[in-house]
This record gives sequence, C-alpha cells and structure tokens, in this order.
Amino acid sequence: MATVDFRVGERAHIVVDSDVCRSCTTRACVTACPANLFAPTADGGILFNYEQCFECGTCYMVCNGEGALTWTYPDGGQGVVFRQG
Repeated sequence: MATVDFRVGERAHIVVDSDVCRSCTTRACVTACPANLFAPTADGGILFNYEQCFECGTCYMVCNGEGALTWTYPDGGQGVVFRQG
C-alpha cells in the first residue's frame, strides 16, 4: 500500500445499481474486493466507495447480477497510480 497513490476524479468509474444488488444472494463483491470498498446496507443494497479503488476489475468479474455494476476506466490522469517506493 505504501507504493500506491490515488488521484481521485470527480466521476466514479464504477457505478453500483443497488436495486439489482438487492436480489443478489452471494455478495461476492463484498468479499472479493482487495481494497474492501463494498459494504452491504441495511436495506439489502450495496454501498461502494470508489476513491481508493485499485481498478483491478475483480468486482466486475465476480458480480453475478446482470447490470449491477457499470465499470469504466477513470478519466485521464485520475485513478490509481503505482510508484516506486
């Protein structure tokens, strides 16, 4: 983590549709995200915090809800930056 810097953009590069998430039975994104950025809400939805996302795509790969996640690359110059320690 010491070699990771984040340039947070104003636009979220991952958008979660909580309505679709409410029907999910696995909540795979919650357990699979290496940055722990997904959290279940009391009403059955999912809360996502994009500011420290590694942009690895794990959530997109494990999500079993059609249309639950919309994943795009961050705007140019934004997102995760790996630097030498």
